[in-house]
Amino acid sequence: MRMLRLAESTLFKVVSVLAQILLVGAALAAFYQVIARFVLQSPADWSEVLTRALLIWTVFLGISLAFRRGAMISVELLHNLLQGPRRRLLEHVIAIVCVVFLVFLAWVGGQMTYRVRFQNVPSLNIPISWIYVSIPIGCTLAAIAVLTRWLLGADEPAPVRNDAQG
Repeated sequence: MRMLRLAESTLFKVVSVLAQILLVGAALAAFYQVIARFVLQSPADWSEVLTRALLIWTVFLGISLAFRRGAMISVELLHNLLQGPRRRLLEHVIAIVCVVFLVFLAWVGGQMTYRVRFQNVPSLNIPISWIYVSIPIGCTLAAIAVLTRWLLGADEPAPVRNDAQG
């Protein structure tokens, strides 16, 4: 279990840093678009598409971080009414439903990515599949987050740690 905790912690630290970098990149691209359009009077066709692509990646990486903290759809009324083994059974059911749904989304996202593999984003001149692949990657990471949280038996959200805490 210690190795699982270490692997999970390392994986999601990397995901968190990557999501933050992508979010900053999206903000910078959007800022450039505003400056180019309204100050320079020469809008860039690539910055809006890049902003959108980076935000899509940020969202799909971010959902894995949310699932890791336990911020998933739950049945609060039932959760609050139940105690002991029944509450744990409800948590098992919620985890199973979430994992099944995320695996399904990853599969559908993989199929979509495969179907568009020969199409390019004109303004960025990259395959559109680089954007679509965020769906299976993000959903797979989210499923891993749910499974590790379930296996480790976390009832409360994982503590938020900053760099000073290690």
